[in-house]
Amino acid sequence: MKLKKWLESVLLLLVAMLSGALGAFVGVNIGTDVSDLPSAANVVAILKAHQIGHVRLYDANAHMLQALSNTGIEVIVGVTNEELLRIGRSPSVAAAWVNKNVAAYMPSTNITAIAVGSQVLTIIPKIAPVLVPAMNYLHKALIAANLNFRVKVSTPQSMDIIPRPFPPSTAAFNSSWNSTIYQLLQFLRNTNSSYMLNAYPYYGYTKGDGIFPIEYALFRSLPSVKQIVDPNTLFHYNSMFDAMVDATYYSIGAFNFDNIPIIVTETGWPSFGGADEPDATSENAESYNTNLIRRVLNDSGPPSQPKIAINTYIYELFNEDKRNGPTSEKNWGVFYTNGSAVYPLSFSGSVQNTGNSSAVFCVAKDGADTDKLQAGLNWACGQGQANCAAIQAGRPCYLPNNLKSHASYAYNDYYQKMHNAGGTCDFDGTAMVTAEDPSYGSCVYAGSSNSSGGAGRSSSSTAAIAPMGSFGASSNLQVPILQSLISVISVFFALVSL
Repeated sequence: MKLKKWLESVLLLLVAMLSGALGAFVGVNIGTDVSDLPSAANVVAILKAHQIGHVRLYDANAHMLQALSNTGIEVIVGVTNEELLRIGRSPSVAAAWVNKNVAAYMPSTNITAIAVGSQVLTIIPKIAPVLVPAMNYLHKALIAANLNFRVKVSTPQSMDIIPRPFPPSTAAFNSSWNSTIYQLLQFLRNTNSSYMLNAYPYYGYTKGDGIFPIEYALFRSLPSVKQIVDPNTLFHYNSMFDAMVDATYYSIGAFNFDNIPIIVTETGWPSFGGADEPDATSENAESYNTNLIRRVLNDSGPPSQPKIAINTYIYELFNEDKRNGPTSEKNWGVFYTNGSAVYPLSFSGSVQNTGNSSAVFCVAKDGADTDKLQAGLNWACGQGQANCAAIQAGRPCYLPNNLKSHASYAYNDYYQKMHNAGGTCDFDGTAMVTAEDPSYGSCVYAGSSNSSGGAGRSSSSTAAIAPMGSFGASSNLQVPILQSLISVISVFFALVSL
């Protein structure tokens, strides 16, 4: 029995280490205020059918946790706001909760985190004093169960606790929460956990009194005259999503904490709304979530933290028709309960039914400043070490002989070579990522399905959003690592069966 427990601990630690080495992912929240909610088994079947490898539950539903066993899907379980008060007052209650809702299902169910409450500081501020104590008690219970290396503890908070998120460089948490926020950040740093953020550009736009254009909220490119720039850092923000994440990083930094990554536990866009909600449309929802997936899967962070990818969970799997509030509140789902899509959306991060649909390219923006384009082109072909031979006179990509075309080729060549090592697609705000292959005629861009070099993402890169595989690992694991993991697992089960 002791050998079995020891082997389980080693296996969990190995899985945790390998999971951290994978690329960014997009998961989904599963709300349950649904009249005809499918059975847990059918929910899991929908997840598998759409290659969704990461989910967040708002509770610790036993049927869902059992149905998720042996799927490899990574799971965040939730402590409800109603449970929080008792857990925050009693270590024994916290231990019982962990034993019942986490330890009892592992390692078969791949639980990776506990989300303690939901937007506690803004929804139920009266119990904020017990929030961090509850997190500490849960963490200690995980230590006692030898699960603390695999299961992290955090708490999702809304953007509302940052009163003035723009410009990001001057953003700060509401000072009335200074004591609680400090304790929270200290806990996250000490336990190597992430800050969980609920970020909704939909609300940022609809409540913004027209300050920002809707293109900015939907990840669409902006003309040069409408670029969103932080006046203090001169960072260009191509989306409100990035600005919200960066505002949170700066708010954390104001407390002199760093090395606390942010994971976006909720974001999305409603597909239908009432007469007074004109922006809640299926077209906007499709645009937002499609562009969100592409953006997250480029493995980069916001301008202030470009090397820290933004793992993200879309809100939500199904429309929750039983929710109170405006019409839009009931229409955030991306699938109907029969598994059909509310609107076309590929969780592989690509536009469906296109050739090399999983590739992501970096191209020059329309209307970009010509001086900045020239500077970006010069840098990419020089210091950036892009291969610019194809845009020289007489070569396949020389025509059309214009700055935007040449810059696009150079930007993309640099990006395909360097984005896995932290290279970004920005070039002083003159570049953008796109899933549309910019190749034409005999001019083949790096990353294209027609490229012999294979510098870009291959079709296997869809696994960055974690299609099913052993322990939720993506299929772009290096073969030796994957073979080693399979060997370890085989040995584990052989020894356990002794």
